Amino acid sequence: MREELVDRLAGRVDRLSELGSRESVAIARVEAAMLAGARKAFEAGGYTEISVPHLTRATGACENFDTLFETGYFGTPAYLSQTGQLYLEAFVPELDRVCCVGPSFRAEPDVDSRHLTEFTLLEIELKCDLAQLRDEIEGIMVSIAEEAVGRAGEDLAYLGVDEGRLLGRVKRPFAVMSYDDAVKCLKPEYPGLGWGDDLKSQHERSLVRYAGDVPLFVTHFPEGIKFFNMRLNRDDPRVVNSMDLLLPYGGESVGSAEREEDDALLEKRLRNSYMIGQIARKKALSGEWTGIPEEQQRDMAVELFRWYIDFVRNNPVRHAGCGIGGTRVMQFLLESPDIRAATTYPLNRETIM
Repeated sequence: MREELVDRLAGRVDRLSELGSRESVAIARVEAAMLAGARKAFEAGGYTEISVPHLTRATGACENFDTLFETGYFGTPAYLSQTGQLYLEAFVPELDRVCCVGPSFRAEPDVDSRHLTEFTLLEIELKCDLAQLRDEIEGIMVSIAEEAVGRAGEDLAYLGVDEGRLLGRVKRPFAVMSYDDAVKCLKPEYPGLGWGDDLKSQHERSLVRYAGDVPLFVTHFPEGIKFFNMRLNRDDPRVVNSMDLLLPYGGESVGSAEREEDDALLEKRLRNSYMIGQIARKKALSGEWTGIPEEQQRDMAVELFRWYIDFVRNNPVRHAGCGIGGTRVMQFLLESPDIRAATTYPLNRETIM
């Protein structure tokens, strides 16, 4: 995307002042093509699209419970959903391949080039292993890029995107690197980075640059920094069978993993997770669980996920899945370093439409 356009759009996130502009229309068409490309891949792959709930209990949260928007629901605490993953997984035993497309809400305190409070999340769950999941994600990304060029090529050109360069970047197979190797690769530039640390945006940019400015999968992250239901690697239980796709401009745009099918191990990891501590603290501070011993609070927090644990116990099916951040994929398509310039209606802490 042209630099002056990125600067203008990122600085004017109130899109109501941009309605009907050539730039906003072009972005809308590219965004529509992105979604069409994903759904084309879902259809070709035999996925069943599930309508998941967007008002949920705690089971609609990602790793960071503190970024949930809380709302009342007829006297019961409820939250704007961040992910449909667990609800989607419930259909895998019978339907094999399922997907959903919808909004993800994050109470992100940062107003910057990477975070929004609402964006479109595309999710899949299917019976497969990590290698097969990587192949699925690559196919979806290729379909998205091809539809963007085919449906919105003139708009991409107007926005300053070279379609040949875009299609060249999604040439398969994508680059792959383990988390271990990523840390080693980053050490000279970031000597303070240690094994077990999560990768930040600057680390992601360096890794993508190291890979040749193309999409890069980073695999097998430490279990302590990932979601509780990611499957522990049976050969090295320090890590989970997980995989993030880093894109030029977008950074970490796809989070994926095999799912844990051992219900006892699943419950143990959930109980010891940082997220359960967050839930207990938040409930205590709100007054809902005031005066209850801390260990009992953790037990109560785990019970919020009981339906999912019971589901896994009764359906121990090996499967895997991913969540694709639509607006970060748009950054990749538009070559925009700022997420606020890569969607029709960017929402953050400072703006609401």
